[in-house]
Amino acid sequence: MSNYLEKIKNRPVHFIGCGGVGMAPLALILHKQGCRVTGSDLEASEKTVELEKNGIGFSIGHSTLNMPPDGQDAVVVYSSAVKDSNPELTAARKRGWECLRRGEMLARLTSSYRRTISISGSHGKTTVTTMLVHILLAHHLDIGYMIGGKALGMPAWSAGDGDVFVTEVDESDGSHTLIDSHIGIITNVEDDHCWSVGGVSQLMNNFKTFAARAPKIIYVADATTSTLFSDHPDRIELQRNDILTPGYFEEFDPQLYRTWGDYQLINAALAVEAAAELGIEYGSALRSLRSYAGVARRMTEHLMSADYCLIEDYAHHPTEVKASLSTLKKRFPERQLCVVFQPHRYARLERYLEEFADILRTYADVVLITPVFAAWSEKKAITSEMLAEEVGGKARYLDFPWARMAQAVLRVAKKPAVIAVIGAGDITNLVPELKKRIEC
Repeated sequence: MSNYLEKIKNRPVHFIGCGGVGMAPLALILHKQGCRVTGSDLEASEKTVELEKNGIGFSIGHSTLNMPPDGQDAVVVYSSAVKDSNPELTAARKRGWECLRRGEMLARLTSSYRRTISISGSHGKTTVTTMLVHILLAHHLDIGYMIGGKALGMPAWSAGDGDVFVTEVDESDGSHTLIDSHIGIITNVEDDHCWSVGGVSQLMNNFKTFAARAPKIIYVADATTSTLFSDHPDRIELQRNDILTPGYFEEFDPQLYRTWGDYQLINAALAVEAAAELGIEYGSALRSLRSYAGVARRMTEHLMSADYCLIEDYAHHPTEVKASLSTLKKRFPERQLCVVFQPHRYARLERYLEEFADILRTYADVVLITPVFAAWSEKKAITSEMLAEEVGGKARYLDFPWARMAQAVLRVAKKPAVIAVIGAGDITNLVPELKKRIEC
C-alpha cells in the first residue's frame, strides 16, 4: 500500500456525488482498503444501494450534516458534477480538509499497486477496460480494477491483491495526466472535450503527458496518434487496416468477427495486446473474448423480432455515432434505420453540429432528435431544433415525456425497422417505454 493510502487508512473519507459511475467504485475500493468512507448524493440509485450493502454510510441531499464531524482530519473526494458552491465542499475547504477531485484520488489509489494499466482516449475507454479485465479474470488473476460504466457479467470494481490495477482514466478534466502507468493504452485521440481543458493544444499536450508517464504505451496508428507519440521510447503501434483484415484474429470466433463493428474489433486488439504484455498467451486471450458480455448501453440489443430490432448505444461524438450507424446498416441492410438521437452537452453540439447532421442524414432513414442532455453544462444558443433543421426532411424534433415519445417513434418506424436509441444522457429512459409498446 502506498504511503498515501497508509496515511488515510483510518481517516474519514467523504465522497460528494458518491452515486456516480466513476465515484462509487472508487469509494468501494477505498472502503475495502480500510478507509472509513461516507458519501452523499442528490438521490438514491443502484450505485448507492451497493454502497450501503457494503457498509458505507450514504445520505440523500447535500448538507454539512452528512459530513464527518468538524475537528477530524478528513479527506473529501468530489465529482466533476459538484459545484464550488456545494455546502459540503465549501465547509470542507473552510475546515482545511484535503479536497480531491475524483481523478486525483484515483491517481493516489493506483500508486498503491505494483502495475497500473490505464486506458485513456476520446472514445472506447470503457469497452477496452472491460475487455482487458474480462481476459485477466478469465485467466484467474486477482486484479484490482475500476470500470466507469455498467459492465455486464462482472462487478464494476475489485481491490485485487496489490499487483495489477486496470482502470480507465479521464481526458475530459485532464486527470489522466496524474497517473503513473506500467502500461498506458490510448484508444484514439480527437478534439472532444477540448473546451473543458483549455483548448485543442492543451488537450493534445495532456495526452502526451499521459503517455510520457507510462514506460510502455499501446495505441492504434493514425495521423494524430503517430505524431503525438512518435518519440515515446517503448511503444506498440497497431495498424487499423491490419486489425480489420480477415485473419488478424486467427483464433477469434468467426461469428463475432462478422457481427462486431470495426471499432469493437480495434478495441479487442488493444485489450489483447495489453494482456499479452502482462504474460497472457495471445491466442488464449482472444479465445476468452468469446464469453465477453459487453457494457450496458454499448450496442445493446434489447429486442429482436421480425418487425423491430431495438438497439441502444452510448455514442455521443460524431465518430462514435458514425461507427454505430454504419455498423447497424451493415448488419441490417434490409431494415429501415430509425434513429432517436439525444445530443450530449451544448458545447459538443455547437462544435460538431454540421458533422452530426451529415452523419444522421447519410446513414439514417428517419431521424428523431430530443432536447440536449446538458450534463451540468450551461445552455448555449445552439439547440436540438437547429440540428433537426440541418439534417433536413427526414428529421423531426421531439420534446415529449418518454411515454409519449415512444408512441411518436413507433408511428414513424416502418416495419421491419431497426430503432436505434443513441446518446449518453437520460435517453436510456426511452428504451423500456419502446420495449413495452413493441411487446404488448
